[in-house]
Amino acid sequence: MPDSSIPVPPCAEFNSSRGIIPEILDYAGEIRAWRRRIHAQPELCYEEFATADFVTEKLAEWGIPLHRGLGKTGVVGIIKSGTSPKAIGLRADMDALPIHEQNRFPHASIYPGKMHACGHDGHTAMLLAAARYLAKQRNFDGTIYLIFQPAEEGGGGGDAMIRDGLFDRFPMQAVFGMHNWPGLPTGSFAVSPGPVMASLNTFRILVNGKGCHAALPHLGLDPTPVAAQIILALQTILTRNLNPLDAGLISVTMMHIGEATNVIAECCELAGTVRTFSGELLDMIEARMAAIVRHTCLAHGMEGHFELTRSYPPTVNHAESVAVSRQVMAGIVGNEQVFDQQPTMGAEDFAFMLQRVPGSYCFIGNGDGGHRVPDHGAGPCTLHNASYDFNDDILPLGASYWVRLAENCLAPA
Repeated sequence: MPDSSIPVPPCAEFNSSRGIIPEILDYAGEIRAWRRRIHAQPELCYEEFATADFVTEKLAEWGIPLHRGLGKTGVVGIIKSGTSPKAIGLRADMDALPIHEQNRFPHASIYPGKMHACGHDGHTAMLLAAARYLAKQRNFDGTIYLIFQPAEEGGGGGDAMIRDGLFDRFPMQAVFGMHNWPGLPTGSFAVSPGPVMASLNTFRILVNGKGCHAALPHLGLDPTPVAAQIILALQTILTRNLNPLDAGLISVTMMHIGEATNVIAECCELAGTVRTFSGELLDMIEARMAAIVRHTCLAHGMEGHFELTRSYPPTVNHAESVAVSRQVMAGIVGNEQVFDQQPTMGAEDFAFMLQRVPGSYCFIGNGDGGHRVPDHGAGPCTLHNASYDFNDDILPLGASYWVRLAENCLAPA
């Protein structure tokens, strides 16, 4: 565990005239090439071997010591300067999604059914660019841990790295994450204290009836109308049990029943997701869902089974770390381009890191999609869309944020 006797690094005075670091702009073309190489060779959860090899190759080229294998394919680089015991972590995710890319430009995915549709290629490239600068200049006093994380997209790679000893082997007083955000203007950031992304939870419901001939329904127990009643009743949890000032979501996304038009099925299966910003609210929703399933089924002489799997907790930013992030952002792009972060029901496994170490998770504007080169797909440039592409114009900006954040947190006494 981190040494709790070392305080979270305070904000230092920040020179607002610095802007994007000129040296990083000088090699912007290389950063773009790294990003597009990673984009063309996407790898899914815990399969990021080639991506980890590339990260390792670049860190070694710049003389940065590293460790591999945390969370199976994770990489941690270590940059030290001076004698201070203070340390921070900068995290980028590396994995892609099981989506067939619709873009046809030269750096499109070479692997059918795999695509960097969430911008993790850009996240990795920005942290690499920052690592190159930090390793050369070392204008800080302390230790920077570069965390290249696998399996964010549902695989819980952040938690896997923690269980493999991330914070025990590399103790740090703060950890920071960043995600590109389509729709947020290019050249801007957003960050706020408190919950900014929801918990990720999945549920499964089984309604067990009695199959029979569809023309003789009185001889069986039809699970279909019972499942329909359950679907509608689940929404009353949000409208009648949830405080209107709180936020929660229940989405039934799958319904599996039957195989023939003249057969009443034996069983109906429902599945979906629950999202909340607090554990207490999730506890209430889980209890009410279980009660609705059980009693609705009993009312029709059937058995019902309900289970909820809790995958990711809410992503909750720490106020002191957010203050550091906002000051650094304002020094680069100006106060008017640093926005309040609107909480989203999307989920992020950086939440596990923030449960263990103070820190902040911010958004960097990816623009509205106008940056895409010709031959992109016909769809929008939104996350998890087959026509998405990361905005290469923001690579130097994101790298500059990482550098100035590290220098600010680890400023010499």
